[in-house]
Amino acid sequence: MSDDVATLLGGLAALAGATGATTLGIAVARRPRPYLPAAHAIAGGEVADPLPTVLRNGLAGLTVPVRPGPHGELYVGPGAPKPGRTLRRLVLGPLFARAQARGGRLCRDQRAPFRLVVEFAGPNRDAGALLRAYRMLDQQLRDHAPLLSRCVDGDLEAGAVTVTVTGIVDVRELLAEQTHRYAFADGSFDDIGSVTAPPTLVPMVSEQWTRRFGWDGCEPIPAEERHLLHALVRSAHEDGRGVRISGLPTGSRRARQAIWTELSEAGVDVIADADYVALARHLRKHPVRRVIPVAPAVRRPSPSPRRPDVTQSV
Repeated sequence: MSDDVATLLGGLAALAGATGATTLGIAVARRPRPYLPAAHAIAGGEVADPLPTVLRNGLAGLTVPVRPGPHGELYVGPGAPKPGRTLRRLVLGPLFARAQARGGRLCRDQRAPFRLVVEFAGPNRDAGALLRAYRMLDQQLRDHAPLLSRCVDGDLEAGAVTVTVTGIVDVRELLAEQTHRYAFADGSFDDIGSVTAPPTLVPMVSEQWTRRFGWDGCEPIPAEERHLLHALVRSAHEDGRGVRISGLPTGSRRARQAIWTELSEAGVDVIADADYVALARHLRKHPVRRVIPVAPAVRRPSPSPRRPDVTQSV
């Protein structure tokens, strides 16, 4: 009888130990990842709700395609607008609610703004409709003004979230007319040194990799392309702008890792990829090395409950 009791107690102890180990494993799996300022996710049309995965893996940015829909709302994803799939419901609401609940930061170790790129896409390229859509976005952003990077009378102030607009031809003119705004225009390396597209309007240049480079990561990068990459990044930084590279070749994981490594070593500020979970894993092991610091273009606000103290540039 005593042997049976001992066996039973031993089994219960083993079960408790296994349960504890499982619980610990779940806790470790749910532990928030370190914030990765260089990691940027590109939301694919097949992903119903990308934001939770992006935040859980510590990525510091998201490009999301939107299109105007009924009643002036902006809808996420390809195809006809689907009920409930609005930018406000899937992205803006959860993003700002998280920052508000955490005292103005998306996570405890956030030191750079989360970069939300709103990409106007789709067959409807009517300029008037797109400009009206931007005005809707502008109004939705103003509802969360204390958490946003902004430009006020030519001065930049960094917030928990920086919003960039792309896909609207005339958006620069519209943004430039606003003396107090909460969004910025997307740019390219052609904007470096431009008087009409200063860093206060275009703080980050962004290009598809294949526009200037042919290397696909399968072989060592040609010396000419490496030199060009480093020169472009250095020029952008000296002009007070960050650099975001997207549109990377969709080869093997090994080839993409080779490209990510080259971009990191060149000092590219933001690497954007649809395979963003693997990208985050790679950047945790191989962080971006900044070669030339971006010129101090941000007037940093003093810490307060309504204005987050996120210290890096927009």
